[in-house]
Amino acid sequence: SSSTIKCEYIFQLAREEHRCLQHIAEQANHSLQGCQPFWDAVLCWPNAGEGETIHKACPAVFSLFGNNTGSVSRNCTDQGWSIPFPQYHIACSVDDDIPETEQAYFTTVKLIYTVGYGTSLASLSIAVLILLLFRRLHCARNFIHIQLFTTFILKAAAVFIKDTTLFSSEDTDHCNLSTFYCKAAVVFCHYCAMTNFFWLLAEALFLNSLLLSSFYHSRRCLWGYGLLGWGVPVLFIMLWMVSRVYFEDTECWDINDNSPYWWFIKGPIVVSIGVNFMLFLNIIRILMQKLNPRLIQFNNSSQYRRLTKSTLLLIPLFGSHYMVFNFLPDYFNVNMRLCVELCVGSFQGLVVAVLYCFLNQEVQKELQVRWLKWQENTYGVVSPGPKGSQMDTPF
Repeated sequence: SSSTIKCEYIFQLAREEHRCLQHIAEQANHSLQGCQPFWDAVLCWPNAGEGETIHKACPAVFSLFGNNTGSVSRNCTDQGWSIPFPQYHIACSVDDDIPETEQAYFTTVKLIYTVGYGTSLASLSIAVLILLLFRRLHCARNFIHIQLFTTFILKAAAVFIKDTTLFSSEDTDHCNLSTFYCKAAVVFCHYCAMTNFFWLLAEALFLNSLLLSSFYHSRRCLWGYGLLGWGVPVLFIMLWMVSRVYFEDTECWDINDNSPYWWFIKGPIVVSIGVNFMLFLNIIRILMQKLNPRLIQFNNSSQYRRLTKSTLLLIPLFGSHYMVFNFLPDYFNVNMRLCVELCVGSFQGLVVAVLYCFLNQEVQKELQVRWLKWQENTYGVVSPGPKGSQMDTPF
């Protein structure tokens, strides 16, 4: 999240300062002439002779916020080191503190994802209630939808819990916070995110099986999906927790800069995204074959055209946009990553609820039937039967 990025910035600068001071201590007695090495809160300047000009590249940590391809120079004069030129905010697009524009950007990102997760939470809760209350909607397909909705609900709740725990007060130093409650909140947040990806994978597997065959999905098959969606993330979360406790028990476990143990969580997610993407390519291949007018009748062709339209609408929801960022370095275009993963991702639950439930033909018919029955019982008026939905989806 944006707060994690800010902490990364602070910690990386602290590590660079530690290395610099260590280097200065080692070089203390080597040379007393010229300009002495020092740390200026951004870069470490080495020993230099009088009249010498030292050029230093902008530190990599600035890539968290913008350009880091520039360079800064200092002259060693008889009065000591000159001021840096050009200034840091010009050469590296950032001052020696987090810029106010970036703070405003993070505040805006947090506001957007709070609204997004809030609307997703409300719409998904209504969708789950609809699928649970109406017995006619109870089937294997909707069982998997309910699990997926639940993961989106838990993911939204986990984000709010984490923000509340880590940022309960403006006076809280969340970057150095290290309590059981904040670690539990981070673990819960990571678990919910993993279950969300794995139930998206379960949805893709189920949709493939529906297109490939029409076999009845037994309870054993549903248990398999449940084990994949809820059980597999437990295994990897436990491995990550154990590794953090014994090898990297630092801060609130929300900083994973260059941590090899982070792959216990990131690895399975990247694999699930890759498999999901391949499954959807297979879905498109199957649908294109079924749409061949030489192999099917016109009526079936119309049905599969609607099926194709609905499936294409859902491809972005199943991780295709994650394919880009998960195979790039962690700090590649951070601002765009935050927009996609937090701002756009926060509304993902809302879109899923609309496409899977509110625009579902069976759900709309069932709601119409219930509404007509209620009118009949209340006013004694017999209304005409419900018409089918104009938007037919395979869900």
